[in-house]
This record gives sequence, structure tokens and C-alpha cells, in this order.
Amino acid sequence: MTNVARNALIGAWKLVSFVERDTHTGIETYPMGTQPEGIIMYTPDGYMSAQFCPPGRRELAGNDPFTASEREYKDAAQTYFAYSGPFYLDESRGLLEHEMFVSFFPNWRGQRQVRTCRIEGDMLYLSPEDPVRFNGSMKIAHLAWQRVPPNI
Repeated sequence: MTNVARNALIGAWKLVSFVERDTHTGIETYPMGTQPEGIIMYTPDGYMSAQFCPPGRRELAGNDPFTASEREYKDAAQTYFAYSGPFYLDESRGLLEHEMFVSFFPNWRGQRQVRTCRIEGDMLYLSPEDPVRFNGSMKIAHLAWQRVPPNI
């Protein structure tokens, strides 16, 4: 495992790949499509935020996000992940913990999820340390993020 320096993690990263591998069958899938959209940010004061989805999500019929149909809400919810909170990095082991202060998936709120973390050039690679249940089976997700330049 490569050592990861906290300062190297700070900033914004764009999602370029999200692949899940089923731990039983070995089958790989792309839950957010082959060209996912997303951003993850790490702040100098120890907070993070992640959001990701597949491209081409269907717009809601109206412009009021609180008056969509049940079907629209269901479709939107099944194609979006978001959570934010403090992060903790064990630099020597390359392990990163995301603590979910808020989460689109309410069951994750208050949890700390451990990620393996590797940085190579302008790429950040994250995976859960242990398999996670997604779409009915245990999987390991592999997410690749590319650093984005500062917007200042």
C-alpha cells in the first residue's frame, strides 16, 4: 500500500471510473455507466463531500423539486449518491475514513466507511476496505478520480 500524504488529498477530484466487482462471481458492472459524473472534495480543515451519478439523468417534469411524481423521485434516487462529513486519513497505511454526517442514503448517516486510498500523479483511487452490499450482492467498488484544477 502506498503512503498518501494528507496535503496531496486536499482539493477537488472528478469521477472518471466506477466499477463494481461481485465478490462471489467476479462479474464487473458499471452502476453509474461507463462515463460516470461526480465530484469528491477534501478540505484542509478535515471535511469531505462526494456526489456521483450516471450521465444523462432524466429531468423532472416540473421545476419544483418538491412536487415531482413518485416515479420521478424513485428514478432520481436510484441514480444518485451523495454524502458529506469529516474525513480521517491514516497516511502510513493508505486508509481513508469517510464519516457520513449527511447522506442521501439515510442508513449511512453516522457511519464511518473505510476506503483504501492511492494517489498516482493526478489520479486518486478509492475502494472500500471490505465488500459492501449493492444491488443484492457483496461487491468491491473501484472508483478513479482525476484532480481538477482550482476554480479561482
